Amino acid sequence: MTGISKRYPGVLALDNANFDLKAGEVHALVGENGAGKSTMMKILSGIVTEDSGKILLEGKAIRLHGPRSAQDLGISIIHQELNLMPDLTIAQNIFIGREPRRFKFILNDSGLVKEAEKLFAELHLNLDPNRKVEGLSVAQQQLVEIVKALSYNSRVLIMDEPTAALGVRETAKVEDLIKRMKAQGLAILLISHNFDQVLRLSDQIWVMRQGDVMAGLRSKDTSGDELVALITGAKSGKG
Repeated sequence: MTGISKRYPGVLALDNANFDLKAGEVHALVGENGAGKSTMMKILSGIVTEDSGKILLEGKAIRLHGPRSAQDLGISIIHQELNLMPDLTIAQNIFIGREPRRFKFILNDSGLVKEAEKLFAELHLNLDPNRKVEGLSVAQQQLVEIVKALSYNSRVLIMDEPTAALGVRETAKVEDLIKRMKAQGLAILLISHNFDQVLRLSDQIWVMRQGDVMAGLRSKDTSGDELVALITGAKSGKG
């Protein structure tokens, strides 16, 4: 994303912001509330359209016309708020609106379950595709949201505070899945206020402040104190 700007009435949300994301890496986007993280995320996932700037995917300029066009290009987002239907099964939630059918009209329930089981096997997840979502823990629902996003053949996965509502053991499960997705070559954008998690999981950290990306840092060379200083403005300078 290069030169991205977005203005709302009375507010310049993004001011010529730039960052890049690499396959097989976890990149973290950090900053105070109102720094522009959500706007960047929404533009990359097709929810919001930029006023100016370019988005390039594998070197080619793309134009997103909504979340579905982003998904068609392999860009998926997992919002902090879970968005599953509790009265449906796990498999039905994953493929809702895209269910395999026989003769174009009849739902193929067995095919639905097989497709879900295939995804679970690839990600080493122990989930029953026939189980209703209403009986799942918050952590299990988060895993279903991740599988649902990946079912679009995602190459880019945006995760907004994926473990904010989870306990230590549940967080470890989600973080383990993030590591496996990274190993499979996905480009993962992690938005988190948990600096320990950011430093532990990410390869690159992008610091936003006042609508701009102020720094790009390799995580292994960065400390929590340095992040705090950059986020608050005690230390500045693009890099």
